[in-house]
Amino acid sequence: MVQEFCKVARVSEVAHNTFSLEFTSPQIARTATPGQFVNIKIDRSPFPLLRRPMSVNDVGRETVKILFSVVGRGTALLARAIPGETINVLGPLGHGFDLTRCSDLAIIVAGGLGVAPFPFLTRVLLQQNLPIVSFIGARTVSQLALHGLTNVSVATDDGSKGFRGTVVDLLRSKLDRSGASRQMIFACGPIPMLRSLLQFMREVIMPCQVSVETAMACGIGLCQGCPVELADGPQKYKLSCKDGPVFDLSKIVI
Repeated sequence: MVQEFCKVARVSEVAHNTFSLEFTSPQIARTATPGQFVNIKIDRSPFPLLRRPMSVNDVGRETVKILFSVVGRGTALLARAIPGETINVLGPLGHGFDLTRCSDLAIIVAGGLGVAPFPFLTRVLLQQNLPIVSFIGARTVSQLALHGLTNVSVATDDGSKGFRGTVVDLLRSKLDRSGASRQMIFACGPIPMLRSLLQFMREVIMPCQVSVETAMACGIGLCQGCPVELADGPQKYKLSCKDGPVFDLSKIVI
């Protein structure tokens, strides 16, 4: 983990109100793994005060990409960043996806901006010669961000592209359930999607790793501000930033 001022390389809008930002950090690019995140202090001034957690969207030899939507002052500033400007980055943080548990088929399920960690994961899985199917959902076609993914099936709430309905309904309709125990779902998205996905994985007895989306102010477990409730066991909570953001979906309360 490092904290450094990183130069912005480029910023582009890749879907409606969804931006890709690439910054230079050879050390983070070299050490990050799929599912980890970085915590970004956007401006040198006191406001916005808190850092913004961003999934590592992908890495190059010396660069790191993040994917974000503009929802407030902080992300609006990021979207307007100019190449050559610097941002204060802490990372890589957290624990990423466990790729040793996937022996047959990797199933990516993402809703909305939950697609952010999956180009990085896709590239690493392809390097390991693991087959991948990807199910990506959004409210409408203009909000789909599909760059860096492979073997993609799409669901939109309004039917403007692909399957009309939720991404979990699409998964139910298309997935071959044979050999489910040797397959692994990698998921990220809003809470209603994850609750529906939890029910599906219980029906087919299929393991699922999920990257939770939550505010993580410090990113290293000091502020205790990102608890995730556990489904059972003597320990009641874990921290999203320190123990996650990736968890076994069956072991947390959604």
